[in-house]
Amino acid sequence: MKKSAYPVALSAFAACAASLVGWQVYAEPNRVQVPNLDALVHYTTVRRGNVMEHIMTTPAAMDAVKNGQPIPTGTHFVLVDHRDGELYRYFVMQKGEGFGADYDEGRRTGDWQFQWFWPDKSINMDENTARCQSCHSGQQDSDYLYTAYRIPHFDGTPVE
Repeated sequence: MKKSAYPVALSAFAACAASLVGWQVYAEPNRVQVPNLDALVHYTTVRRGNVMEHIMTTPAAMDAVKNGQPIPTGTHFVLVDHRDGELYRYFVMQKGEGFGADYDEGRRTGDWQFQWFWPDKSINMDENTARCQSCHSGQQDSDYLYTAYRIPHFDGTPVE
């Protein structure tokens, strides 16, 4: 590298480092709670390489989806994330009265809030719930759910 290229390279490195600092994401506590997992129905499993996700919800949510009704307030959807056969974390969506009002209009996903939890059910502060809201906002027509379409096909055995 020529001597005159060092300041340009150093400037580029500094700009990249500054943008990465701005890119850092932070988790936030919210109103989402881990529900009693034994009370939920495991209706589908999604597999991606070494990742296996069991997705569960309440019997009332199952009935609502099957009958074309809105998902009831108080519903939890839980994604149980396994990596290489071991429990890695939980992803919980919870619908609550007025939950959407906790966020500005551009970030709202109805009255759903999202949270990541470690296997001990403590909040996983390494995750960014705004990213969850951003992704799920594209599913507005299915009450912000990605796998609701599988619920009508559930016959007691998780749909894959």
